[in-house]
Amino acid sequence: AAFDHRHVFVDPEPDPEASYGERRRLFELPRSSWADYASKLIPEGGGVCARSLKSIALTPQMKALTGLDAEHTTPAELIRAMLLAEADLLWVGGIGTYVKASDETNAEVGDRANDMLRVDGRELRFKAVGEGGNLGLTQRGRIEFARKGGRINTDAVDNSGGVDCSDHEVNIKILLNGVVANGDLTMKQRNALLQEMEQDVGRLVLNTNYRQTETLSTTIARSLEQLEAEARFMHRLEHEGVLERPVEFLPDDEELGRRQANGEGLTRPELAVLMAYAKNSLQRRLVRSELPDDGWISRDLIDYFPPAMRERFEKEIRDHQLRRDIIAMVVANEIINRAGITFVTRVAEESGAPVDQIAASYLAAREVLGLQGVWDEIDALDNVLPAHVQTYMILEAKEVLHRMAIWFLTHLGLPLDIGSTVERFQGGMQDLLASPALMQAQTGERIAHQTRYLTEKGVPDDLARRIASLAPVSAGGDLVLLRERASAPVDEIARTYFAVGERSGLDWLREAREMVSVHDHWDHLALGSIVEDLYDQQRALAAMALEQGGLEAWQARHAKALERAGELITELSTSGPLTVGKLGYVARQIRGVFAAI
Repeated sequence: AAFDHRHVFVDPEPDPEASYGERRRLFELPRSSWADYASKLIPEGGGVCARSLKSIALTPQMKALTGLDAEHTTPAELIRAMLLAEADLLWVGGIGTYVKASDETNAEVGDRANDMLRVDGRELRFKAVGEGGNLGLTQRGRIEFARKGGRINTDAVDNSGGVDCSDHEVNIKILLNGVVANGDLTMKQRNALLQEMEQDVGRLVLNTNYRQTETLSTTIARSLEQLEAEARFMHRLEHEGVLERPVEFLPDDEELGRRQANGEGLTRPELAVLMAYAKNSLQRRLVRSELPDDGWISRDLIDYFPPAMRERFEKEIRDHQLRRDIIAMVVANEIINRAGITFVTRVAEESGAPVDQIAASYLAAREVLGLQGVWDEIDALDNVLPAHVQTYMILEAKEVLHRMAIWFLTHLGLPLDIGSTVERFQGGMQDLLASPALMQAQTGERIAHQTRYLTEKGVPDDLARRIASLAPVSAGGDLVLLRERASAPVDEIARTYFAVGERSGLDWLREAREMVSVHDHWDHLALGSIVEDLYDQQRALAAMALEQGGLEAWQARHAKALERAGELITELSTSGPLTVGKLGYVARQIRGVFAAI
C-alpha cells in the first residue's frame, strides 16, 4: 500500500517482479502518478483511489490489510489505517510528518496538512521505518517507536548518501577544475571523466552509508554497557557549549538514571544524533591539529577519491586545496564508524592523550592488526550469517582495537609517528599469528574454543581463527618489545610469554575481570589500569625468563615465588564475589612477590 498527495494505492497480493517493473516504468515516466499504474497488474481487491473522493468502498482485501471493518471509509481514514497496519516496513519518501510522540500535540509538530493522518510512535506496528524524505517522523516519535522495539534511525542517517555524494562531487570538481585550468585536461575530457566515475562514486558513498548504520547496530548491541560513557560524552559536549540536550531530545541525567535502573540504553535515533556530534566534534579538533599534515595519512585521502582519479591524479589529490579538511572528515568518519561513538572519549580518559594522538593510535592499530581485511571478510557475510554473529565479530575486533590503541599511547611516547609504528610492529604481529606458540597451552585452548564456536555458527574457518586470535595477538606489542631486547627466535619468545602468563596466574587474573562487578566510571578505569599492569608484569617476567636461560630454568629458579602467587590466586578465587579492590590488591601482591626475586 502507498499514498501521496493525490492518490491511495493498494496492491494486496503483489507479485514482486511485476510490481517492481511497473514501479520502475512509472519512475522513468515524466510527471507520472499512481493513476498511471497498469490496472491489470493489480490483483482483485486492490486499486488506485483519488484522495479527492468523499468515500471509498472497502474490499475484503483492504479490510484484511488495514483492520477496518466498515463498508466505506474516507481517504484520510484509509491512510491512517495503513499507517497503523502490521507490516515489515514503513517507508516515508515524501513531504509531511506522519508520526509524532504520544505526548506531542499536532500543533507542536507544525504540519497542519497532515493532522488528520498522524499517528503516535507507540501505535506503529511496523518492524522498521525508513525515511527517504525529511522529518517523516518527529524525533520524539522516533524515540517512542524505538523504545517499544521498533527499528529506526533518523532522516539524517537514512538520507546521508545525498550529502556524502554532494561532498564527493564538490571535492572532485575542485580538483579537476584545477587540472583543466592548468591545461592538462579539456572541459570535454573532464565531463567525460565525471560520467565515467559515476558508479565508483556511488560505491564510495554507499560504503560510508553502510558503515554509519553498522556502528549504530553494534552500539545498540552493547547499549546498556555504553550508557555511562555516552552520558560522560554528552557532559563534555555540554561543557564545550556545543550540545543542548533538550534541543536534541536527548535524555537528561535523571532520565538516564531511570534507564540504567530499567536495563535500558539509548535508542537508535538518540545514538544517531550523538554519532553526528561525535563526528563533527572530532573533525573540528583534527582539522586544527597537525595530524592532517602526516604524510602517512595521505593514503586515506587518496582512497576518498574514485579509482580513476587515484591512478591519474595522485599528485593533485595530495595537493588538494581542501586536503586537510577532507582528511579530518575521512578520519573522523572512520574512527566513529569503526571504533564507536565514545571511543575517543574513553581512550582519552584511560590514556590522557590528546585527540590527534588518539586518532594516530587508532590508525596505527588498524594497520598493525590488519583489521581492514577482517572487516571486509565480515561484511562479505551479509545475508549469509545471522546479523548477531557478524555483530559479535565486529565487537571482538573493536575491543582489541581499543586495547592496542591505548597500548601504543602508553608505551611508545608522544607524539606517535604512524608510519614508523606500523613498520615497527606490523611484522611482529604477523609473525606471532603464524607462530605455533600461539596455539600452545591455555592460549591455544581459548583460540580453539572460540574458533569452534564461530565455525559452528557458519563462519569460514580462516576468519573464525583470525577473530579468535585477535585478543592474544593484541599482546604482540609486548612481544615486539621483547624481541628487540632478546636474541631468541620469535617462537621461543611467544612460547615464553604465554607460558609465563599461565604459570604465574596473570592469565587467570585478567580473565577474572569478567566476573568483577563494575559500579561506576572509576571502577571501569581502575579495572582497565589493573589489566594493563598485569600485561606489563607478564612482559617483565618473560624478559626475565629469557635472560635466565629459558622458561624451565626460570620456573625452577623461582618456584617459591610461583607457589606464593598460586596461593594468592587461590585465596582470591575462594573469597566470594570479586571486586575491583580485591583484584587490584592481589595484582599488587603478585607484583611484589616477583619484584623481590
